Amino acid sequence: FWDPLGLLADADQERFDRLRTVEIKHGRISMLAILGHLVTTAGVRLPGAYDLAGDQFADVPTGLAAFGKLPAAGVAQIVGFIGLIELGFAQIKDELEADCEARMDSAGWDAAKKDSKRAIELNNGRAAQMGILALMVHEKLDNNPYIINSLLGAPVDFNAGF
Repeated sequence: FWDPLGLLADADQERFDRLRTVEIKHGRISMLAILGHLVTTAGVRLPGAYDLAGDQFADVPTGLAAFGKLPAAGVAQIVGFIGLIELGFAQIKDELEADCEARMDSAGWDAAKKDSKRAIELNNGRAAQMGILALMVHEKLDNNPYIINSLLGAPVDFNAGF
């Protein structure tokens, strides 16, 4: 593996594999975060209320501003739910990996194609990690996460009305 800064000079294969697993997981989460950011910026919301007081999903702003609207107990529930998903995934990780391998084999993919698809996922995840970070930074700087749209003459009215 390529390590130009020598950060893993003393690491063994097990350490590298763990870091790669974490990188892939963060990449997948970031890809979902980018998708969620785009969809909610487009105005798509779940129907109904998110609490017993009747507060509507439609009233929740997009991006980091959503955390200011949700009650602390709601954010704690989200974090707890993510933790439960993580625990559940740990229980079935090997099963899922074996199922994915079997599906790739049944599709007739050879080792080179599998490696290519894994590299594509890894690189898309890296790009998504940088992308969601950029969206968050620009949202906090000037509430304009889609700055490229403004530069190209098609600004996005981000969180207008919230």
